[in-house]
Amino acid sequence: MSASNQNSIFGIRPVIEAINAGKPLDKVMIKNGLEGELIQELKDLLRRKKIFAQYVPAEKLNSITSQNHQGVIAFAAQIEYYELEDVVTAALEDEKKTPLFLVLDGVTDVRNFGAIARSAECAGVNAIIIPAKGSAQINSDAIKSSAGALHFIPIVKVPSLRSAIFYLRDSGIKIVASSEKAKDMMYKVDMTPPTAIIMGSEDKGISPDNLKFVDEMVKVPLSGQIDSLNVGVAAALVMFEAVRQRIFDAMYED
Repeated sequence: MSASNQNSIFGIRPVIEAINAGKPLDKVMIKNGLEGELIQELKDLLRRKKIFAQYVPAEKLNSITSQNHQGVIAFAAQIEYYELEDVVTAALEDEKKTPLFLVLDGVTDVRNFGAIARSAECAGVNAIIIPAKGSAQINSDAIKSSAGALHFIPIVKVPSLRSAIFYLRDSGIKIVASSEKAKDMMYKVDMTPPTAIIMGSEDKGISPDNLKFVDEMVKVPLSGQIDSLNVGVAAALVMFEAVRQRIFDAMYED
């Protein structure tokens, strides 16, 4: 049995039972056009539990397993996911540390994601927020690339990044987007208040719909012939610039 099969659940009823038993799932694949009372029960359950459902052709499911999957395959999560409201509330109530969040918009490379998680944990980030659709799968490769950091830093998976950004803003958290199109260098933007840093994918950057609602945009200074950095490197630089600012701010207060 392959590693992917070991982390998978096949069949409509077994998936329903796994969800009702509280087993954390990354996502559920459902065959296009699948109908019936039992599949509707599953769909309603996925909606209530906010578990991402992906509708795919039968060929996709057959390529994953030769077992009788009944048109449904679920993938067990390898980490525990957190609720956005819980991590934000906990961060704001912590009087010893100023909240710092990381929002990843379209970062799909597993190793990049793992490296970012490692940097985020070292920077003391309160949580990484990712979309349920269009994000890297958190598998053994991601965990290995993170040097185990994904077992320590809270990961929040949300149905809508836009709604998550609204919630962060409403909670008094400053939204800072990292983009090579920004006018201001990262050193010039104040990240000492409670802050959420948004990083986009290497090919498309941050979604225009999400960029509309940021408070400020920053860029990493570049002097070479290549005009962009690997997203993992860029994320680390911006996060640790926030850390640097907060250290100096605390020194001046003392």
